[in-house]
Amino acid sequence: MTDATISKPRLTLDGAHRVLEAARAHAQTIGIPMSIAVVDQGGALIVFVRMDGAAFASVELAIDKAHSAAGFGYPTEDFFTLIKDDLSLLHGLTTHGRLALFAGGAPIVVQDAVVGALGVSGGRSVDDVEVVKAGLGALS
Repeated sequence: MTDATISKPRLTLDGAHRVLEAARAHAQTIGIPMSIAVVDQGGALIVFVRMDGAAFASVELAIDKAHSAAGFGYPTEDFFTLIKDDLSLLHGLTTHGRLALFAGGAPIVVQDAVVGALGVSGGRSVDDVEVVKAGLGALS
């Protein structure tokens, strides 16, 4: 039965490495050591790097940002705006351990399908978003 399945693009290991390397190179260019995570569409880690000098706390934050962006299909900096007026949702999401509701994570979208996500941590919000955009640019 062909109508019982859906075929969609998937992020390959090579594609994940390209995203990670573009993000890492940009972080190096702006002089901010970061942790960088790329996950698949289900939020499972594909590749990760903690640059020399990146804060230890940035490791889990980068992974959580990627996981959150993959799970919801939104850049993490948009989450708060989407939920801020729904107190039950805001409380429920903020008590869930792996969700990151701040900047630095974005879905990787190919042919209108979320195939994974990129999460970075180590700089200010604007720095993290800048590095995410550089990483996503590797697949365009």
